[in-house]
Amino acid sequence: MAHYAHVTNGIVDNVIVIDLETLQTGLWGDPSEWIQTSYNTHGGIHSQGGTALRKNYAGIGFTYDSVHDAFIPPKVFASYVLDEETCLWVPPVPKPTDGDYVWNEEQLAWIRVGE
Repeated sequence: MAHYAHVTNGIVDNVIVIDLETLQTGLWGDPSEWIQTSYNTHGGIHSQGGTALRKNYAGIGFTYDSVHDAFIPPKVFASYVLDEETCLWVPPVPKPTDGDYVWNEEQLAWIRVGE
C-alpha cells in the first residue's frame, strides 16, 4: 500500500492509501491524476533513511510542481520565499537560535516569545 495524492489543476484535493493495482482500475477516477507521495518525506529528506519522494508528503491544498516533481505546502506568510531545494516556504530573515521566537509578518521580523 502507498499514499497517493489526487491533483486537479495543480492542487491536491485528496490523499488516500491504496495499492497501485487497485488505483489503476479507474474506480477512483483517472489514474493519471493520482501522484504517489511519501508519508516519510519532508523537505527532501526521508525520515527513515530511504529515498525521499517529491520533496514533501502531500496534503490537501498543497501544490504539485511538475517542473520540480515536488509537493509544495501552502504559503504561510506573504513574505516567505520558496526554498527550491526543500520546496518549503522559509522566512526572509533567519530565525534566531538563542530562544523562542515567532514570526511577525507586519514587522518582517522575529519577535522573542514573552516580550
